[in-house]
Amino acid sequence: MCGIVGYVGSHQAAPILLDGLAKLEYRGYDSAGIAVFDGKKITSHKALGKLKVLNEETHGGATLPGTCGIGHTRWATHGVPSVRNAHPHFNSDETIAVVHNGIIENYIKLRKMLEGKGYQFQSDTDTEVVAHLLDYYYDGNALHTIAKVIERVEGSYALGIMFSDHPHHVFAARKDSPLIIGAGENGENFIASDVPAILKYTRNVYYMDSLEIASLSPDHVRFYNIDLEEVPKELKTIEWDLSAAEKGGYDYFMLKEIYEQPKAIRDCMSPRIRDGKVAIEELGMTDEEIRRIDRIYMIGCGTAYHTGVMAKYIFEDLARIPVEVDLASEFRYRNPICNAGTLVVVISQSGETADTLAALRLAKDHGLKTLGIVNAVGSSIAREADHVIYTYAGPEIAVASTKAYSTQLIAHYLLALKFGYVRGMVSDEQMGDMVRQMEELPAQIDLLLQSKEKIQKFANRYLAAKDVFFLGRGQDYATALEGSLKLKEISYIFSDAYAAGELKHGPISLIEEGTLVVALLTQDELVPKMVSNMQEVISRGAFVMAVTNVDHPEVEKTAQYCLYIPKTCRYFTGSLGIIPLQLFAYYIAIGRGLDVDKPRNLAKSVTVE
Repeated sequence: MCGIVGYVGSHQAAPILLDGLAKLEYRGYDSAGIAVFDGKKITSHKALGKLKVLNEETHGGATLPGTCGIGHTRWATHGVPSVRNAHPHFNSDETIAVVHNGIIENYIKLRKMLEGKGYQFQSDTDTEVVAHLLDYYYDGNALHTIAKVIERVEGSYALGIMFSDHPHHVFAARKDSPLIIGAGENGENFIASDVPAILKYTRNVYYMDSLEIASLSPDHVRFYNIDLEEVPKELKTIEWDLSAAEKGGYDYFMLKEIYEQPKAIRDCMSPRIRDGKVAIEELGMTDEEIRRIDRIYMIGCGTAYHTGVMAKYIFEDLARIPVEVDLASEFRYRNPICNAGTLVVVISQSGETADTLAALRLAKDHGLKTLGIVNAVGSSIAREADHVIYTYAGPEIAVASTKAYSTQLIAHYLLALKFGYVRGMVSDEQMGDMVRQMEELPAQIDLLLQSKEKIQKFANRYLAAKDVFFLGRGQDYATALEGSLKLKEISYIFSDAYAAGELKHGPISLIEEGTLVVALLTQDELVPKMVSNMQEVISRGAFVMAVTNVDHPEVEKTAQYCLYIPKTCRYFTGSLGIIPLQLFAYYIAIGRGLDVDKPRNLAKSVTVE
């Protein structure tokens, strides 16, 4: 959500800022702007719409000379998308420039206070409050001023700041919203809200913690806490390179990432399997501690929540531990029943999801053991959870998650097997058999991807669909949830997922002639019941596309269209069943002429509530 880039060095800043912002377009935005210090004053340019508009209007940044600057892509929260609401925002005499990700929750109170002191506002944003507040407190000392301001503002923020009184300096501050500092060579330093923005220039980064301030110049990078005490930081190296964040010949990042799933699954799985058994060293729990766990909370948002729904079925069956699955935005506002045997598993691709991070902190306030399942190394959840399992999916650029979902599933499988084995519910023979079948998943997904033309041909028949329903039972219900989300995210077709047994309790009233119903039947013991559900909707005029195992050819007698997945352990069918649904959503959206990587109103990393 939104993007920030800052640069200080010896090269022209504007082209670097524009290039960095282009690498953050996947985060979602509706306007963009840059500000550069030209040696005498701060000059800026903003534009509504895609970044190419800003690029064209500034002639690739040539109209804004200077070697120090900040840039921003805005995703509207306070105030409509417009040039006047675009960042950067300024104080009245434009000697202070600010870019901001997040939400200032007390901005109305602060705005009234500032207006009472004569400040005039030019935008509807919460961010402009920060610019004027910096002006109000400014005493010539930039660090002192920023510290005062962040003591006054409430909410989440990542800030990039420039003062004309401090040439060749960029300042940064953060609370909850992600912000990294890049350390380049030859006196070049950067700020960015995500790694791809600066990966072309450096792979060496510092991760800022909440309530920290950074000062960057060509000569130094320094960090301070809220009391302005200097904080030592360890420089980290980004292991993946820029090519991993580029399309590599694919038309869209989403399709590239769908095809990267076999490799991502191998990367997630391989370090945790030894001699036919699961070994998760980063779990940081002894066998006795695992045996003492008597309740698990799975917490996530969107796609991550769906992997938690899947994990509930698998954990309760394999490990016999009660599991509750919570939307992070709900968990944080209830009073969960907890005890010393409770484990809280928080799931997030970015590791910065605001509600999930808040839920993690609530769990820690309750003194509970916490485990993060995240993709982004060094992210807030990774740093704050007691232990973390990285999914090693690599950069995921498309807003609609695919390979992050698949690797999160693998992390859950590994955990459930480990817990079941330690608790005596999974034998050596069962462990070896399930590990073997898990290791076959990448090759099976490769096989499924070869049927993309068949799925594309079917998708083309439903480009004008108004609504689609997904049905499943047990683990297939979790897959139905994710399949429905993929379709609605990128095609803008209304879709919903139901536990098939709930059809008679209301949803069946929505079925009419020609309605497309996607039925999942990968759980052997539930196939007969699902066939009955299919017959119920077909009798009311629905067209049914079924996704089932290769050993259930009888499903084809009922469904009008059938896609088969390879045979695997019943716990792992979700990893295969989701593949045709991802492709189906992708080809529907492509056929409707939509940008599948950047769906409207959505952002990749949701860092505000």
